[in-house]
Amino acid sequence: MTSYRSTDLNLLKVFEALMAEGNVTRAARKLSLTQPTVSNALRRLRATYDDPLFVRSGAGVKPTRRAIDLWGPLAQSLQTIRGTLEEGRFDALHSSASVSIAMSDYVASIVVPRLTRRLSACAPSMRVHAIPNTLVDFGRVLADNHADFTIGAYTDEVQRPAFLKSRALWSPDFVCVMRASHPLGALKKLSLKKFLSACHIDVSLVGKTLPSYDLFLRSRGLQRNLVVTVNHYAAAYDAIRQSDLIAVLPWSKGLDAPRTAGLLRVPVPLQAPPRVVELFWHQRHETSAFHEWMKTLLLDLFHFPGSKHPP
Repeated sequence: MTSYRSTDLNLLKVFEALMAEGNVTRAARKLSLTQPTVSNALRRLRATYDDPLFVRSGAGVKPTRRAIDLWGPLAQSLQTIRGTLEEGRFDALHSSASVSIAMSDYVASIVVPRLTRRLSACAPSMRVHAIPNTLVDFGRVLADNHADFTIGAYTDEVQRPAFLKSRALWSPDFVCVMRASHPLGALKKLSLKKFLSACHIDVSLVGKTLPSYDLFLRSRGLQRNLVVTVNHYAAAYDAIRQSDLIAVLPWSKGLDAPRTAGLLRVPVPLQAPPRVVELFWHQRHETSAFHEWMKTLLLDLFHFPGSKHPP
């Protein structure tokens, strides 16, 4: 049985670095130690907890179930200790750190302008990198350290990994979008029959066989006339403007970018269950002052009166 008296608490710093970096070499560099020293510390950790703790995964390592269970309470304790011993926190004003966020082009059109505007005032030297977000890579992009955060709607089609932590940002509505002069736009109310028979375009991100709305229709025994799918929202908007195609697309009141201007939005005859856009991160970053600062900033950007911001 592991006991406090027999545990070398210095090993916890190595454990933290391995959780954060997912790579022995990067962990050694972060701790200013040699790779053999970190490997030796990992052997001692394994002996202490009678578990491999980290197993090889591609070019790095990933935590075992035991390591994930340990990290929850350890992360909170280490964060408390660090906050007690260190006078300062993350110095955003003088930081040249970069943050990478995986998100769709729709989400990026809402997040990036607000984030860069806020950073220009409080962290002018910080850099932002937006990378594509897909359902199939939703957890992997965080597990493999390819992104600091992911922002999107995580559906119930895939079970959430245990390491995935999240907070809600906003909840978009779903509306039927068409060009302003579309014949269906003249109707007082769009019937379900006309809606389903119209030519539709939708966005199907990589990793999904069907757009979410079609999966919803299928659950009701219905099918629409989906003739075009694209993998970017911008492409869908352009196609709608130049054709008789219609689409069911997210619309976030007060948040949407100007690129939706000039398009007609009408209620969807059959409304799908609401979805929530969330901020996701890997639990290994729970003790990082930088990630905590950035997480707080991102949450604050979308917490204002009038927004659909769940508690």
